[in-house]
This record gives sequence, C-alpha cells and structure tokens, in this order.
Amino acid sequence: MKNLNGFCLGSTVVAAILALAPLAMVAQNTSQGSGVGSAASDAGNAMKHGAQSAGHTMDQGAKHMIKSADSMFAVKAAQGGMAEVKMGQLAADKAGNPDVKAFGQQMVDDHTKANDQLKAVAQEEGMTLPTDVNQKQQAMYDSLSKMSGADFDKMYVKDMMTDHQQDVKEFTRESQSGKDEKIKGFAAQTLPVVQGHLDKLKGIQSKMGSGSAS
Repeated sequence: MKNLNGFCLGSTVVAAILALAPLAMVAQNTSQGSGVGSAASDAGNAMKHGAQSAGHTMDQGAKHMIKSADSMFAVKAAQGGMAEVKMGQLAADKAGNPDVKAFGQQMVDDHTKANDQLKAVAQEEGMTLPTDVNQKQQAMYDSLSKMSGADFDKMYVKDMMTDHQQDVKEFTRESQSGKDEKIKGFAAQTLPVVQGHLDKLKGIQSKMGSGSAS
C-alpha cells in the first residue's frame, strides 16, 4: 500500500506538471511575442525619428543654400561699396578732370550711405560682413594712388566703368531672384543709384574721349 500510495502520489504530481506545461509555454510565447513587438515598435519609432531628422536636415540644408546665395551677394556688395569709397576719396583728391573729381566725391557720399544700409540689414539677418576690401580691390587702389592727372583720370574712370557694369548685373539679379527679402530689398533700393553712377560714367568717358576738360 505504501508503494502504491507513493506511486499514486507521484502520478498526481506528474499529471499536475503536464497540465501546467501548456500554460507555461503560452506565457513564454506571450513574453517572447511582447519582446518582438516591442523591438518592432522601437525599430519603427527609430525609422520615424530618422526620417524626421533627415527631413529636418534637408530643410536646414535648403535654407542654408538660400542664405548662402544672398550672403555671397551681401559680401561682394559690402566689399565693392568699401572699394568705391576708398577710390572715390582718391579721385576727389587726385583727379585732374573736374567731372572725375566730382564723381569721386559722389562715390564717397552714395556708397557710404549704401554701406551703412547694408550693415543694418546684415545685422538684422545675423550675417557677418567683411570689414575691408579684397586683395584685387586693394591692388587697384595701390596702383591708382601712385598716379595723378590725366593718367589717374583715365584709369579711374575705366576701373569704375568695369565695376559698375558688373554691379548693375549683380544688383539686378539679386533684386529679382533673391530669397532673403531684406537683402533683396536692399538690392532693389540701391540698383537705381548704381545704374545712375554707370550712366554718369558713360557721359564722363564720352567727354574725356572728345577732349573736353569738363
């Protein structure tokens, strides 16, 4: 009886274990399923976050490209304006032709004003502008500073013609196609001034070519 009872007891334990086994497997599968689902969810979230980050990066890149084009114009305009002032001061002092002398002073007045306006716009837009002319402009200034009289007049007018022809093209392009509204507005406002300088230079050059002194 003892052995029989022991056998019966053992059978009962085995049966209980067998009965609980499916439940344990279900729990394990559920736990594993939960883990897979969580991993899939994490992966999905990571992909979504990555896509959002990529989109944000692309947006920032596009904005940077837009800003770069306007910034490049602003930098060139700032250096060009400073060069006009420096060379205009030379012309006001050294020119032999009264028209060239008067034009040099006009360059000082007009471009000093335009430079100040551009600085204000750049400050509002968080842009850093150069504080001096570039090497090519400095070299031209150095060359002009060694001249005087008719030689100076001829070289100065020739240089100003070349500069203002290029300026008109660049200011026109920025005033029509600029993306930064404030820099675009500066270009549109300053374009008539630059065009007026070019027109005056053509008149001065025509007089100089005909031998007129004034």
